[in-house]
Amino acid sequence: MEMKVLKDTKILPDPYYEYLDELRDSSLPIVFDNGAWCCRVGWASCEKPNLIFKNLIAKPRKERGKKDGETQVGNDISNIEAVRFQLKTQFDKNVVTHYDIQEQIFDYAFSHLSINTEGNVNHPIVLTEPFLNPNYSRSLMSELLFECYQVPSVCYGIDSLFSYQYNGWEGQSGVIISCGYQCTHVIPVINGCIDASKAKRIDLGGFSVIHHLHKLLQLKYPSHINSITPSRSEELLWDYGFVATDYREHLRKWLDAEFYDSNVVKVQLPYAVPVPNLTTEQQKDRRKELAKKLVEMNAKKREERLVDDERHLNELLELREIVELTPSDHSHAREAFKSMGINNIQDLNKSINQLQQKIEKTKAKIIAYNNGEDLTEEPKAKLSKEIAVPESEAEFKAWLIETKKKRAYIIDKKNARKQRRQDLAKRRTAAAQERMRLISELARKEKRDDDFGMRDEDWDVYKVINKDAGDTDSEEEQERLIELEEILRQHDPEFTSLNQEQELSPKEANQLHIGVERMCGPECLFQPSMLGSIQAGISETLNFVLNSYPQHIAQSLANNIFVTGSLCQLPGFVERLNKDLLENRPFQSHFSVSLAENPELDAWSGARQFSLSENFHDFAVTQSDYQEKGGEFFRVHPCSNKFEPYPLVISLDEPIITNAEGDGEDTVILM
Repeated sequence: MEMKVLKDTKILPDPYYEYLDELRDSSLPIVFDNGAWCCRVGWASCEKPNLIFKNLIAKPRKERGKKDGETQVGNDISNIEAVRFQLKTQFDKNVVTHYDIQEQIFDYAFSHLSINTEGNVNHPIVLTEPFLNPNYSRSLMSELLFECYQVPSVCYGIDSLFSYQYNGWEGQSGVIISCGYQCTHVIPVINGCIDASKAKRIDLGGFSVIHHLHKLLQLKYPSHINSITPSRSEELLWDYGFVATDYREHLRKWLDAEFYDSNVVKVQLPYAVPVPNLTTEQQKDRRKELAKKLVEMNAKKREERLVDDERHLNELLELREIVELTPSDHSHAREAFKSMGINNIQDLNKSINQLQQKIEKTKAKIIAYNNGEDLTEEPKAKLSKEIAVPESEAEFKAWLIETKKKRAYIIDKKNARKQRRQDLAKRRTAAAQERMRLISELARKEKRDDDFGMRDEDWDVYKVINKDAGDTDSEEEQERLIELEEILRQHDPEFTSLNQEQELSPKEANQLHIGVERMCGPECLFQPSMLGSIQAGISETLNFVLNSYPQHIAQSLANNIFVTGSLCQLPGFVERLNKDLLENRPFQSHFSVSLAENPELDAWSGARQFSLSENFHDFAVTQSDYQEKGGEFFRVHPCSNKFEPYPLVISLDEPIITNAEGDGEDTVILM
């Protein structure tokens, strides 16, 4: 099978687009698809987003002696794994809660679009928001856009509904399955209007799938736990992951060796090529080269220390001069004494003398190094343990055979202990049954005093019934085995150690064989119990939503099941939904599952299409609307949430005004 190589794609910084005069003078909208993982930004006149970047920021840690690191946003983060613990996002699940981070995201987008108007952004904003976005979150978003950027108008809409409309289902009934990064929504749409009361949310999404696959691979390959990063798990998911049509049946297929060999994906991890065995002369030259580099590094550090020491010496000399000029008044020098950790004049003189001697020695070493004197010292070789080797050939062969026997005896003891541990772990082996028999006899033995362990022979019984199989591998035994193998390696050219027989090449040792993990990761969307969640999967939730309607409405919804979101691009996703619907829907009923044309970009394209419509400005919230009606206010349109204003709050001290004309009812909350 072909060996796959990890791409480890390096992220390229986003370009800065030119802010043309025709754009500056127009009121062309800017479309934001503000997703929990990726943000897609672009002018409404472009067919594709100008910017696509991850909704993340990273602020490097402050290093000693340096200023705070510059905050990196989106594609400016070239290596996410290097700053994994410093990443921040404005989202809590799929709702924006951290608006200081959201402001930096807006700054990043506007700066790369090269919008340079002072104090404001003179373009309408079309912004996607999550399904049933809280009023408080929308209010803060409007406050940020209107107060900070002085935008002329804002229009909010649901990303999945924009995608639904863009694919030509406007005004029709159906069910939208929106697979996001943090959660999945099942939204029924009746005659073009969402029915929020019957919609369901599953707190599983792309993050859950990537995290599950990441943990599976780390458990399978604990030796490569640092090499298997979340970014690489994400790459493996998109390149080789799939959704099994029948999960249990597909698991049985993996038991077949031929099926496994033909379907397993072998991925080569990066590894360092070991240094080949060098001759004695090469090792000597290498040591000299390393010693020379070490001397150069020490010389450089020595010069830096000399500068610091001379500066410190000048400070001490100035302090002593102050003391000598005013011998009767030391008040000026007390604070300096305290800051330098000096108690009195005697300590000051002592420190000056020691520092002068140190500087003289350092200067002597620097002069010696500059004159080319060799300061390198050949490292002393470790003295190995002397081994008496017979001189005659017959005695040498007998000695070699005896050494091999000693090694074989130790290995046999280790293998016997290992086998006994394995036998005791199984239920119906002879060793396990004998252990249980002895334990039962000890338990049945009738006596007043329990004196088991008082006799020496009781120790042998204990070793038999011990679950760790009695004796364990000792350090002395392991050291003796290593010593014998070293002897055989030096004097027997045909000797091969146990580790060498089982040792893999560095290339083979750094390979991942990805089999059932390819489908186990995405399967958690349909079986959340694999992650310990008590929620229902996508198929169960979809069936629950359909069954909550009368039969004729449920049938009209089932005829148009629309799937959108990046995650539904996995191979087999639509086939799995069709298979589960066939099992759950009534006999001989019809249903249809359709996939978005471009599940990843259709939300942005739908928002762009909406921003170019003739009645777009009728649904936008202007500055005057914001100031008059508050930040949570927005105008309802076919792709938006339903507007639910805050209830009216009045005080008991104020008179209650009722609707005298009787044309409606006022919602009142008494405080």
